[in-house]
Amino acid sequence: MTATAVDREPGTAEPSPARALSDLIQEALDGGKTLRQLGKAAIDPETGERISWQYFQKLVKNPPASAPSPLQMRAIAAAIGKSERRVKEAAAEQWLEYRATELSGYGEPVRVIVAHLGDMTEQEQRRWLAMIEADEKARREE
Repeated sequence: MTATAVDREPGTAEPSPARALSDLIQEALDGGKTLRQLGKAAIDPETGERISWQYFQKLVKNPPASAPSPLQMRAIAAAIGKSERRVKEAAAEQWLEYRATELSGYGEPVRVIVAHLGDMTEQEQRRWLAMIEADEKARREE
């Protein structure tokens, strides 16, 4: 699993991991989708099984004690327009109090670079970001 970088307004608190999946669903609702629309779109692409709009309501209002099944997570992902991986990460945060922080899909050099950046001050990180962005811009202009 990978951690997803999220841009937040300065001074805002990070959402509690205790409601991570519920918050993803609430974001879809805040974005204009209705519970019934989510229910219509909640089809597991692997099995064709559906979950109901009432399940979404339950996840937002009064989450069950256990995490959704893999089938349910795939259907949720389809309904809210998020990747299956993101839904699984949110479920792990909400039900297991686990937040993924490792990088996957990258080689050892990238992990080493990120580890070094993580140990830098914010000022040093901004300097390195500026250098990387300047290099990207120069490559595009070649």
